[in-house]
Amino acid sequence: MSERDAYQAGVPCWVDNLVPDPAAAMSFYGEVLGWQFDGPGPGQYYLAQVRGRDVAGLGARPSGVPAAWNTYVSVASADDAARAATGAGGRVVLEPFDALPAGRVAVIADPSGAVFGVWEPQDRQGAQLVNEPSAWAMSLLHTADTDACEGFYRELFGWEAEAFGPSGMKLFRLPGFIGGEPEQPVPRDVVAVMVSAADESQWSVGFWVGDADAVADRAAKLGGTVVSPPSDAFGMRQAVLADPDGAAFSVTTAPGG
Repeated sequence: MSERDAYQAGVPCWVDNLVPDPAAAMSFYGEVLGWQFDGPGPGQYYLAQVRGRDVAGLGARPSGVPAAWNTYVSVASADDAARAATGAGGRVVLEPFDALPAGRVAVIADPSGAVFGVWEPQDRQGAQLVNEPSAWAMSLLHTADTDACEGFYRELFGWEAEAFGPSGMKLFRLPGFIGGEPEQPVPRDVVAVMVSAADESQWSVGFWVGDADAVADRAAKLGGTVVSPPSDAFGMRQAVLADPDGAAFSVTTAPGG
């Protein structure tokens, strides 16, 4: 496991899902991932918890916002990051705004159109627990323009891209950062993963679970969708699921799970 009290700038720190019916979403994710919830906070925002530690957020979805899990990267200044993103070839989807007392946030689109958030922490640093069953493990960028995104994320966050495996996957590494767990199959300075995608560019999130097959079966019975059935890759078992609102996420059997 990995308990976290802070995140250095340039490291993904938080994930959330904005939904039309937070109560229904809490019921689904509580059954599928075993989450408990604290809240609500402002905007009907709930904190998903494992062992009393924050692992993700669920909030009410504004009109017109598509169903999707969101990834946030910790920054020293949301305002500076928004300006830098524009200069690096991205665009600002939502100008920086306060989400007090938790922090300040802006929503950015990279050059391929994939949307993510930048998070300037105040009371909430980010996920307090990662890399254990029912917790967030990694976020993945699906993009139609890997070259443009390499340059963008390098300029914005200092990420360096490195080829990994035979599938064209690339790892985003932040030199000097040490995260993850010693037994994980990728270097511990990896902060995200990038794959080439011919369709819409987007960020997705993945969670460790104790049993990917059992979680996929449970999600389907609760009104979710099995987008990609459980299969083996890189010595682990993984499935891609979607909740009843259509927000996709992956689950991977944790090492030793």
